[in-house]
Amino acid sequence: MFETLIKLALAPLLLIQGLYVRRVTPKLPEPAGERSGVAGDGPHLRLLILGDSAAAGVGVASQAEALSGQLVANLVADYRVSWKLLAQSGFDTTQVMAMVDRTATEPFDAVLVSVGVNDVTGGLSAKEWGANMARLLDLLLWKYGARYVLLAPVPPMNAFPALPQPLRWYLGRRARQFNQALAELASSRVDCQLQTSDFLLQHDSLAADGFHPGAPVYALWANDTATTLRGYFADPISLGGRLVAPVAG
Repeated sequence: MFETLIKLALAPLLLIQGLYVRRVTPKLPEPAGERSGVAGDGPHLRLLILGDSAAAGVGVASQAEALSGQLVANLVADYRVSWKLLAQSGFDTTQVMAMVDRTATEPFDAVLVSVGVNDVTGGLSAKEWGANMARLLDLLLWKYGARYVLLAPVPPMNAFPALPQPLRWYLGRRARQFNQALAELASSRVDCQLQTSDFLLQHDSLAADGFHPGAPVYALWANDTATTLRGYFADPISLGGRLVAPVAG
């Protein structure tokens, strides 16, 4: 009821502000660089990075500075990493599922999923989005045999300097609702985990558009993800944990 009242009261202003932000915010390209590869020595870790513009690395000049590049660079000290980046700027969860559907079936030990911002700015409710995320998790298990899925939370959109008030407040409120749905989903399954890192989003850590991560945020995110993956795959006793044998060739 409260959500409906907010929409009714603020709808005209939110629409105007949304159109304004789309018009004046620079559209940054996806960074150049490799989107798959094999690097490092040691136990074999098959890794997929999946999602929207943040997964794709928008906000930096090269994939080496983006999430994929910094994450792989972090992991290769301990693993032989076979990795792939499957991401598209502007995609919502439904579009990410369709992208997964179009890909070839192949095995991955771990999948990092970053999606949700474009659902927040769309018309979905948090409950509807949670149901879509559950379908995405099922698809990842069926398509890739994903042993472990890390879910990135929707970023705190109330901290995005590119957004004027009250649009910033409203989208931040919706982002919190979406993250609550994501937490409930993760707690109900044994094949995934919600990342809980809290990175301070300041002007000097964000991209030029005031919306996407900059290299410092990608570095923190990559380090947190690498630490979590090491902890999970190093413990064969924990639920779902396993030791990965080296692969020849």
